[in-house]
Amino acid sequence: MDTKFKKIVLENSDTIVQKWLDEIDAKKRGNYSASISNELFESTNREFVNIIFSSIKDQGKTKNLKEFAEKLINLGWKVSYITDGLQVFRRVTIDFILSQSEKIDTNYISQLLESVDGWVEPVIRQLVNEYSGNWENIVSLQRVALQELSAPLIPVIDNITVMPLIGTIDTERAKLIMEGLLDGVIKHNSEVVLIDITGVPVVDTMVAHHIIQAAEAVRLIGATCILVGIRPEIAQTIVNLGIDLGKFPTKSSLRKGFIKALEMTGRRIVDSGKKDEAIEEMIDSLGGE
Repeated sequence: MDTKFKKIVLENSDTIVQKWLDEIDAKKRGNYSASISNELFESTNREFVNIIFSSIKDQGKTKNLKEFAEKLINLGWKVSYITDGLQVFRRVTIDFILSQSEKIDTNYISQLLESVDGWVEPVIRQLVNEYSGNWENIVSLQRVALQELSAPLIPVIDNITVMPLIGTIDTERAKLIMEGLLDGVIKHNSEVVLIDITGVPVVDTMVAHHIIQAAEAVRLIGATCILVGIRPEIAQTIVNLGIDLGKFPTKSSLRKGFIKALEMTGRRIVDSGKKDEAIEEMIDSLGGE
């Protein structure tokens, strides 16, 4: 790094930092989260600018970049804060150097400007790479956790299991649902599987296609699917889309589906004057009408 450039920047660091803080503060009002308190914003800015200046002292390298990137992710800051902050710093530094052109040899100005880019660009790349790497790692861990919880198959009584689906179903998740469903049917020796879509916000053509495929796969290994949790708006959507769900039973609630599953496995609820408390409690826990 150019010695003269380094000297100019460090000797005028207070002026450059203040100009940078003023511009970043103006950007915050329009671009960054309104939920970030002024105190947190100011302290993060100070930490950011210290990292930038520590990089010039360490010849473009700093050990604090990774920790700073992790902190921003944990606080929910956007990557644009990093890129905007460094771009503004480059511009502020260049403007300051040009404002001092009378004190600097004009033949030397272009070399100083190159030094600015040579200083800021590596910091941008390293910070963005650290941020992206940490973010990808977090997303990967969250994806694994969601996959583990995405579609549990729950045995509720002999030969009857329930698979509650919650959230959006895409192609990747549908594949996991299919695998879990088939493995669970064999593991629990299920004759009937209740697929509960109460927690699925949208049932479109793709989602219905995945459900039909799952039901067909279950049928091929000797079990039957009952689709439950069909709300009125979902029923209307299915009709409007012309989706055929007539190949397997459907019920509006998990309770009704469970009663149907009992009938399909040769069992039924009768009023014998002495209720089977276990069955009654199970049906009550399923809710619905």
